[in-house]
Order: sequence, then C-alpha cells, then structure tokens
Amino acid sequence: MEYKADMRDMKFQLFEWLPTTKLLEAERYAEWDEENISMVLDEALKIAQEQLAPTNVDGDRIGAQYADGKVTLPESFKPAYQTLCEGGWVGITTNPEFGGMGLPEVVGSAVNEFFFGANMALSLHVLLTRGAGSMIENFGTDEMKQLFVEKLYSGEWGGTMCLTEPQAGSDVGAVKTKAVKQDDGRYLISGEKIFITSGDHDLCDNIIHLVLARVPGAPPGTKGISLFVVPKFRVNPDGSLGEPNDVYTAGIEEKMGIHGSPTCSLVFGQNDACEGFLLGEENRGMKLMFHMMNAARIEVGLQGGALAGAAHQAALAYAKERLQSRHWTKFADKTAPQVPIIEHPDVRRMLMWSKAYTEAIRALLLITSYYIDMTHVTEGEEQERYQSYVNVMTPICKAWGSHWGMLVTNTALEVFGGYGYTAEYPAEQYMRDCKIACIYEGTNGIQALDFVARKLPMKGGKPVMELMGMAEKTFKKLKDDPQFMEPAWMLAGALKTMQTISKELQKRPDGMLITLLDAFPMLDMVGTILGAHFLLEQAAIAKQKLGAIFESKGVDPKDEDASKKLLEDDADAAFYHDKVQTAIHFCYRALPLVSAHAAAIRAGELAPMHAVMR
Repeated sequence: MEYKADMRDMKFQLFEWLPTTKLLEAERYAEWDEENISMVLDEALKIAQEQLAPTNVDGDRIGAQYADGKVTLPESFKPAYQTLCEGGWVGITTNPEFGGMGLPEVVGSAVNEFFFGANMALSLHVLLTRGAGSMIENFGTDEMKQLFVEKLYSGEWGGTMCLTEPQAGSDVGAVKTKAVKQDDGRYLISGEKIFITSGDHDLCDNIIHLVLARVPGAPPGTKGISLFVVPKFRVNPDGSLGEPNDVYTAGIEEKMGIHGSPTCSLVFGQNDACEGFLLGEENRGMKLMFHMMNAARIEVGLQGGALAGAAHQAALAYAKERLQSRHWTKFADKTAPQVPIIEHPDVRRMLMWSKAYTEAIRALLLITSYYIDMTHVTEGEEQERYQSYVNVMTPICKAWGSHWGMLVTNTALEVFGGYGYTAEYPAEQYMRDCKIACIYEGTNGIQALDFVARKLPMKGGKPVMELMGMAEKTFKKLKDDPQFMEPAWMLAGALKTMQTISKELQKRPDGMLITLLDAFPMLDMVGTILGAHFLLEQAAIAKQKLGAIFESKGVDPKDEDASKKLLEDDADAAFYHDKVQTAIHFCYRALPLVSAHAAAIRAGELAPMHAVMR
C-alpha cells in the first residue's frame, strides 16, 4: 500500500510555527539541531513508505493468527519491525542512558505520525513497548531497570499494559486479579485480562506486561490497586531468558480493524507459577499507571490524526487522477471532455475540509508534545504551568483528535466514490483502523467526562483560561486584518460563547446533569476553538512569508494572472497560500459548531434522559 504524507506542513509546524529550534538550545537536547532533526524526519518518512506501508495490507488481510496458545503475525511484519529496532526508532524520545535516542517529544510525535499513518497495527507494538520501558525506568528498582529497560527501548522485548478484565472495562476499580507476596519479595499473580494490545506475538523473544492487581486486604476501588511487572518468560539475573512465567494466551479478538495488532485475552497464574515484581508501592498502582495511560492517550489522538492525514493524501492523489464528468463551467456542453474530479467544487470542498481538520489535529498534537518537552527543560512555576497545559490538553488530544480524524477518513473515502468502499483502494482500511482510536485508552465519552469534571475546574480553571487567552491574543492580532478579520471575529465569538456557557452552567440547578450530558460537545467546543487559533496563527505566519515571496519575485498580488503563474511555479508560495485558505475554511466550517453546541446546552435539552429507549 502506498503511503503519502505532508512533510512540508510537518516541517512548517515544527520549525516555522513552533519554537522547536529554540527548544533545542536546552542542555537536554543540545546534541540536536534543525538540520539533523530534518534528516531524522526524512529518514522516518522513508522507512514509513518503504518498510512499513508495504506490510499494511498483509496486516489487514492476513492479520494476527492464534493457534495453540500462541500468536503469530504476518511474515512481512518481521523485517519491518527489525528495521525499527535496529534504527533506534522504538526508543526515539527515551533516555540515552538506556539506549534511547533522546529526541524531543515534539519530534517523536512527528515521526510517529508517519509510522502510524503507514501501518498503525505494526506501530502499536512500538508504542506500548516504549511506554512500558518508560514506566520501569521512572518507577522501578535498579534491578528492574537493568533487567528490562534497555531491552524494551531497543525493541528486543515487547511491552504491554494490562488493565481490562471481563467485569472491569472502563471501571478499572473493579479489577479482581490477585497478587500475593512471597518470601523473596516477589508476588504470585493470578487472574485474567482482556483487550490486551500486543499481549502475545512473535516479533520478539519476551513480552513485559504491566499488570494491575490487588494484594490481599487491599481497599476497594482504584485505591486498592497495585502495579506489577510480569514477564512472559522469567528473566535471569544476567538478563538471559529463563523458564515460561505461567502467562497463557487464551485467544485474540476478531475486530473491525487493526487486524495486524493482536488484541489478546491473557490468563496469569493458572498453574500458580506466575511471578511479578511490584512497581512502586502497594495500592499506588493506578496513580502510576496514569502516567502510561496519559502518554498513550496523546498517542491515540495522534493515531487519529495520522490516519486522517494518510486518508486525505490518498484521496487527494486519487482526485487528481480520476476522470469523471465535465468541468462545472461546461456542464451543459455534452462534447466537453471529462476532467479530474478535483475540478469539481464538491470534491474540492471535501478535500479542503479534510486538509483543515488534519492540520488542526496535527497542530494540537504537536503543541501538546512541545509542552511536554517544556516540562523537561523548565523548573518551578514555569514547569508546573506547562504541565497544567498538558493535563488539560491530553483528553482533548485523545477525543478531539480521534473523533475528527475518524470523520476525515470517512470524508476521504467518499472522495473515492464507490471505489472507496472496495478493498482495491486504502480508504476503507484507514477508516476501519481509525475507529478504534475513538474507543480504546478510555472512550471519547470518558475523556470528555474527565475534561469537564477534572480538567476544566483544575486550579480554579486557570490553565484553561490561559489557553483560551492565547486564542484571544490571536483574535486581537488579526481582528483588523482585511483577509482574516471575519474569521478572527468568529473566533472571538466562539470564545465568548464558551465563557458564557461555562458561567451559566455553574448557576443552573440542573447544571451537573447538563454538563454530564453535554460533556463531549463541551470538549469539542474547546478543541474547535484551539484548532481555529492554531490555524490562524499559522496562517498569519504563512501570509507574511507569502508576501515576501511575491516581493522577491517582483509580482504584484493584485495582478491576478501574474499571481496565478507564481503559485503554479513556486511550491513554497503555493504552500503558504494554501495555509491561509485552510485556516479561513476551518473557521467558517468548524467554528459555527461552537454556537450549535451552545444552543443545545443553553436550552437544557434533556430528550436523551426523558426517552424510554425501549
């Protein structure tokens, strides 16, 4: 399967919009500069296109196979995975002390967009392996770090997180898996986990599971959960593999998409011989696991954006080639030749809409990753401020990124027409693979509840107000610009609407119910405002650079023929021109949704609660 990505926009967002170059001045990232990061991005895209993308169809049509307690993956996955391991891509952002590359998170997110877009199922193995290694590095004993971390960051071993049980899906507090302490300090683990991504496979020799379980006498609910490191094979003191650790794969799920990613049911300790290491302290496991879960939630939002980008690029390429019907200016002329469908206004609308949301999702994920980097290179109040931004934006990244990413894949499929519904083209796989991002790592509804119940009121609402204040600065900067005036005022209106709704809900006697009922619309309102703010910021930069190109070429922007010729001949000019148009389109098409959500919330519409729903 061919994979296309918008490298030009990626580098624009990294180096022309975000202050990534200034970030590299920090001691933590001192060995990196814009030139070698650009080379890293180019190499990552090459690997995505030449190694990962060609295996994507195998992952979908052959998929993970289960037999006799073992899971095998398509043979084509193995050399592609080895390429990722040998190049250090598994540990791209991790500690060099344990073999990581030590790149900033914002660069890691850019690279992972390429990898997820090229083959999401295969790349999921990397996501959880890196996450498991990071958890052990941050919270494990020296013995654990020496045994596990480097082999996880290198990809020699895989990693998982094991939360869900048959009776405990999103209600993690209902976990029943047991952990009984032994005389040597280790624990015997017994229980069943389901929906475990990469719970078993044949890409590597060992898999390190992070398992939530209860010790005897633990308090009920999430306060009584502990976290354990449970290898598939026991590990000897010298790091070599020992005997099997009584971890049995009971089966894998038949799924709508990501068929190359095995979703496993695991049984721990059916022979009372499953050993685990306590990570951190007893009854503190849920607090620790949130570190991995929150990182994974950001990456799940990235998956939505990555597949949106891949689907958009595929639809764009198809629209340029597919001949169908006459040009709209010659529709009555039966002798007029067919034209590529990209000439049709409705197709252009779908493509521009997809482009706008894809770039807004990319901006949301990249700036959140940049804020994570800033927590690593700052201290005190400044570090706390950046961390508060990350906390607020994590559920938005996950829910807004996956929700609109999924809708972009749907729109991209429609560009293909009937062919999009067939397996001959990649659109239908992108759409099926993308849907899971709305569901796992906490459904989007749960993310929205977290957002309205915890993140909006956090620190008296200060972090949200500061983020909205950044959007207000964008409005003030552009409110008198003839080209951006109306979109800027639309942004200001959306900000005012969000502010008013928040205040009104606090005063209403039914405010709690309305908030719970409309949690996702409220999250969507904030995500949309941020998306418009980011794209308008980028458009202002693009407009300035486009003007410089016109001036350097001696072209008068008012000269339509000369301007059109310049945009046809100069790729940078065309890029900056389209950045401006993309922001304008997003504001007109997305910001009205804020008012629509607000109308339903303000009306106190409660039909879902009053309906019998037989």
